[in-house]
Amino acid sequence: MTDPVAKVEVFTLTQPRETPYLGAARPGEEPNAQGYLVRRGNRTVYPIFDRSVLVRIETRNGAVGWGETYGLAAPGAVGAIINDLLASFVVGRDPADPEVIFDDLYDLMRVRGYTGGFYVDALAAIDIALWDIAGQQAGKPVVELLGGVKQDGILAYISGLPEATREKRAELALSWQEKGFHAFKFASPVADDGPVAEIKHLRSALGPKALIAADMHWNQSADEALSLIEGMAPYGLWFAEAPVRTEDINALAQVSQSTSQKIAVGEEWRTLWDMRHRIERCRISIVQPEMGHKGITSFMRIGRLAGELGIDVIPHATIGAGIFLAASLQASAALSATRGHEFQHSIFEPNRRLLIGNMDCKAGTYFLPEGPGLGVKPSPEALALLEMI
Repeated sequence: MTDPVAKVEVFTLTQPRETPYLGAARPGEEPNAQGYLVRRGNRTVYPIFDRSVLVRIETRNGAVGWGETYGLAAPGAVGAIINDLLASFVVGRDPADPEVIFDDLYDLMRVRGYTGGFYVDALAAIDIALWDIAGQQAGKPVVELLGGVKQDGILAYISGLPEATREKRAELALSWQEKGFHAFKFASPVADDGPVAEIKHLRSALGPKALIAADMHWNQSADEALSLIEGMAPYGLWFAEAPVRTEDINALAQVSQSTSQKIAVGEEWRTLWDMRHRIERCRISIVQPEMGHKGITSFMRIGRLAGELGIDVIPHATIGAGIFLAASLQASAALSATRGHEFQHSIFEPNRRLLIGNMDCKAGTYFLPEGPGLGVKPSPEALALLEMI
């Protein structure tokens, strides 16, 4: 080891939004003093701004890697875990061994039950930054460190149609179809007339060849989910995402074993164990690893197991500056089971200015950034927005 880690720093990056994620607030969804609102359709908290947590790792010789994880709510929790605990066990380590470091850090808190949540989110950001450095030091993009490109150009699906009415949402989808995108996903909590009416209207507008999925946001019992899924089926449902509460594996088993429609889950998983607990009992068609929850190491383990089992991989992409999106694309391209990737259009385009690199998404296809490591880094404008935790 000639260039060990010397420094680990943690920041938040916050930006205002004209319209909250998933669209304008409905009656009863007024934001509180912290800038958080609760969507009545899924009882989930969202900020009225965009925010993520960035990690900067520097080696003794000055190599710099960037990682990113969730910062939508309580980002200080992630910062405290890194600053008070994880950073001290990363300094001095060889960044060429990110997978080994991931396992060592994960082991630190297993006895105390910290095998998910904010703890693994913090670990994910560190893992991404270490892979970034490893790629830079090897002079290779991360995808090459992961075994090489298996997917040259990744299908991108339009995620979310943040307009106030069903008609406006269909118009927005049509505008993206005209740009060459042919796969879409709507969010059922803000489909005010219900998901069956929503997919029926979208199908009529987009035509028979468009792929249309429903994000059900973990908000139904098994019976409720099955009723909605079967109601959407005649309109060519691509997949039903997160149909039941994530804790209720019995309900997921019931739904997945009782319908022929494709069930997609896994955004909120942190590790391979989360997947194993479910695939033993559930008929899962698609796994949706989220890089900000997993890091590259855990993401790849989940994706490789999916490939072995004949399960498709269509990763989730969340709100952020784009560092973990670049990591997700690098990892997705290295997986033979990848069949597409979520495209957060309301975030990707406005946030282009936050990154240096040529990561792109056009005409329904993602293109990996070029260059060693992740292929991207924060722009001067992004650096100016960082606030150290």
